Amino acid sequence: MSAPSVPQKESLPLETKKNFRWTVVIWLLIGGIINYLDRANLSIAAPEMMKELGLTKTDIGLLGTVFSWSYALMQLPSGWLIDRFGAKKVYSVAVIWWSLATFLTGAVSKMSSFIAARLLLGVGEAPCFPTAAKITASWFPKKERGLATGFWDSSSKWGPAIAPPILVLILVSFGWRSLFYITGIVGIVFAILFIIFYRNPDKSSKLSAEERAYIQADGSGSEQGLQQTSIKWRTLFTYRSVWGMILGFFCTIWIWNIFLIFLPLYLVEVHHITLAQLGIYASIPWIGGIFGNIFGGYITKIMVDKGRSTPIHAKRLLISICAIGAAIVVILIPFVQGIVITLTLLTLALAFISAITGSAWALAGDIAPPALVASVGSIQNFGGYFGGAFSPVVAGIIVDTTGSYLLAFVSGGIIAGCAALCYWFIVKNPIEEAKA
Repeated sequence: MSAPSVPQKESLPLETKKNFRWTVVIWLLIGGIINYLDRANLSIAAPEMMKELGLTKTDIGLLGTVFSWSYALMQLPSGWLIDRFGAKKVYSVAVIWWSLATFLTGAVSKMSSFIAARLLLGVGEAPCFPTAAKITASWFPKKERGLATGFWDSSSKWGPAIAPPILVLILVSFGWRSLFYITGIVGIVFAILFIIFYRNPDKSSKLSAEERAYIQADGSGSEQGLQQTSIKWRTLFTYRSVWGMILGFFCTIWIWNIFLIFLPLYLVEVHHITLAQLGIYASIPWIGGIFGNIFGGYITKIMVDKGRSTPIHAKRLLISICAIGAAIVVILIPFVQGIVITLTLLTLALAFISAITGSAWALAGDIAPPALVASVGSIQNFGGYFGGAFSPVVAGIIVDTTGSYLLAFVSGGIIAGCAALCYWFIVKNPIEEAKA
């Protein structure tokens, strides 16, 4: 008589009972908010800096450009450093570095010193988002990375959204220099807490066995380094999809930088809002950015969950549609008059643009092998910010020369729309290891 059959162990459920992995997003969200507060403080301080120090819009645009250039150039080594030495080590040093650079900005008065401080800020901030992409690829299966990325990438909108009311209050109470002092100190405190409490997934004691198995089932669950891939870093520039990501992100960051640097000035000069009103009005459009980030990630997750698309195709489709939407809305902005319709269009524009940036960062985890996620993400970001670095100073020159923001918005909208061409027609296939 044959022995009774032994019941087979059931496969892992689609959802785990515990979701500790989602708490990791909180670290990335807070770090990203601090990162963007340290960028946005310039746009809030700009009117008072121009008044006190005699700076022009071109000077303010130049400071934005210097930051973007140093930030872009440091993307290339930062991605390699993250993949080589690990996300936690590089990220901790980076946060302390950029926080000290922020503090320094408040202590100087000459244009040359401001340029040096913004250059140092760009160097320090460069590893922030490539690190987040690396951590996401380690902690989340592919189908969840778009949503997880949407949450932490929304930090780039939370920062500018909460910056106006908070920083305007500080500015009015203590002066523009205090904006840089306070945000710098906050960053250092965060870095200390991150060093003490954050752990990689393979070293975390908080993960249940069930959740760990769920994460590992899709190839995640550990932070893979450069020694675990046969692909050389320098060869990443030979892949078509990488170039599509570089060019597409350039088109997106061009208009993004214009909003980041000039949105408050645009509202003050064109719509004549007061400094007190600026704290509210300048934050409203970024709420659309937060929504776009999270909702865009949710849409791509639903498309994959329902079997309607692969993770890569879902993100490419969302990016392309949103790029076209952003182009239309941005071009319309200078042609409307009322503050309500202007804020509506600005909010829609940032919602579209934010959906692009969130999906683009998540796309790095789909295109790249696990050991090269930070490198591919940073190369994409390099393309965006190296080319996009020109937009603040170009916009500043246009406005100083013509006395109008019209050409800056129209040209920015056209460039933003070109992102659809890059991500849809150039970005196609993932990078694969050569078969032995």
